Order: sequence, then C-alpha cells, then structure tokens
Amino acid sequence: MRRVVLALLGAVLLIGAAVAFTVQARQSAAQDEPPVERLTLAAGQLLVRDTVTGRVTSVSPTDPDGPRRSSGLKCDRFAAAKTTAVCLTARPGVLPAVTDVQVLDADLAVRHQESLPGTPSRARVSPDGGIVTWTLFVTGDSYAATGFSTRAGLYEVATGRLVKTIEELPVFTGDRRYFAADVNYWGVTFAADGNRFYATLGSRGTTRLVEADYGRYQGKVLRENVECPSLSPDGKRIAFKKKVSEGVWRLAVLDLATLEERELAEPGNVDDQALWQDDSTVLYGLDNAVWAVPADGSGSPRLVARNASSPSVTG
Repeated sequence: MRRVVLALLGAVLLIGAAVAFTVQARQSAAQDEPPVERLTLAAGQLLVRDTVTGRVTSVSPTDPDGPRRSSGLKCDRFAAAKTTAVCLTARPGVLPAVTDVQVLDADLAVRHQESLPGTPSRARVSPDGGIVTWTLFVTGDSYAATGFSTRAGLYEVATGRLVKTIEELPVFTGDRRYFAADVNYWGVTFAADGNRFYATLGSRGTTRLVEADYGRYQGKVLRENVECPSLSPDGKRIAFKKKVSEGVWRLAVLDLATLEERELAEPGNVDDQALWQDDSTVLYGLDNAVWAVPADGSGSPRLVARNASSPSVTG
C-alpha cells in the first residue's frame, strides 16, 4: 500500500512539474515577444510575417538588422496593396484542415472573413486593392495522385462577391478550350487595372501560365513550366519559379511581349511566389528569410530580413 501511495505521489509531482514547466515556458515565450505596436498600410513600408512570432511586422528595406515594429496580427500568409490586406490562418488541431481568410482594411482591422477548407499556400491583393486572392492546399480530390490539390479563390472588396474556386474559368489553348478533370489553379496575380490577371494552371503533370480577363471571365494559355507568377508593376514581366528537376525550382523573369525568359541570380531552390519591390527588384522567401535580387539577372542575392516571409510593399 505504501508503495502505491508513493507511486501516486510521484506521479502527481511529475504532472505538477510538467504543468509548471509548460506555464513557465509559455510565460517566457510571451515575455520574449516584442511589444504590440499599431501598424497601418501607410505607404512606403516593407511588411513581412515574422516567422518567430507569426506577427505581421514592419522591417527596414535596407537593413536586415534594423528596427522592427510588430503588430498583434498573426498570419500564416499575408499580403497587402493600397488600403487592403489579407491574412490566411490555419485553424490549429482541426481535421480536415480549415483556413480563416481575413480581409483587412488600412488599419489591419477585419472587414470580412471566410472559413474555407484547406491549408494556406499563397495570398495576393490586386494593386488597386480591389480584389483579394488566395490559394489553399486541399485533400480528398480523387484525381490527386500526390494526395492533395489546390483551390484558388478570390473576393471583391467593393461588392462582397466571393469566388471559392476559379476552377470553372474557361481557358483556351489556341482556338480550343482546355478540358481536364484534374485542373488546378494557384498563384494568382493581378494587373494594376484590377481586371487582367495571371495564374498557374496545373493539369496532367504539366504547369501552364494562364492570362485571363476577369470581366469576361475567360483565359488563355501563354506557355508551359511557369509557377506562382508575379506581375511587375509596369505590367510587362512575370517573375516566376520554373521547375528544373523534381522538387527543385529556380527564379526567372518572363517578358510578356516576347515570351523570352531570363533566370535570376539566386542559385537556391525557391519555392515561393515572388514579389516585385519595384520594377527592377524581386523579393522572395528562402531559408527562413526574405531576399532581394535584380530582375534583369545581374548581381547577386541580398538579405533583406531574417526570420521573415510573405513580404508586402505598401504604397
């Protein structure tokens, strides 16, 4: 009996120690987090997702070790343009996976929210701030040989129109409409007019760059092996990741007038949707940091922000 009592007492002490350790660890982590500051979408900022805290944070565009201002907003993916932002957050411990898509105003306050099946992959806001787009990984499609597929959707800020998936977008290859059961879209990027947009169409083991007219809701295939397109501010070039071998991508820029591509100076494997800082510089996430590289293929990668992802340039 005494042994049983001692064993129970020991178990209680161990549980108590574990609880105390957990509480102390959480308190310590909370104490280590930077103070919450008020951030807005005021022009001239570089906003990122801090990968340590998950918070949307303002960083210096020229000094990787410069001061940071951290908001209280936590996201898995973030994007912003003009007076609109989007925050994608996966709900923890929920199966099947669910993502909260929050459309934010200039003060980073929630103006609309949707809860959609899947986990966060990509997010963008059209340059005029009028359309929010996202890509989610989903499971359960019978055709998905890898076990997952994608859903790209969009939301019109002014009208509240929600398109949960653009899979029904009519797309043409030459004069023929493309049909396949396994059509997936991801990595949507809009032009400054809020109408022309580009996206990756994945089907039958091949990726294709699609140019589409949102008003007419119709698209056409431009070329193959283009993923996660990002349209330049001047609307003339696409930064994208091109597959060079299984599971390996390189950054490149496509001239839309000639369809000629130029590889960028980043030698690493970049699995991200790049962002144009301006017409001559491309930002991207790699190795838990945000980097910059010249868009003409010259120069070399430059570290912009450590412990960062999902860059957005306000303006």
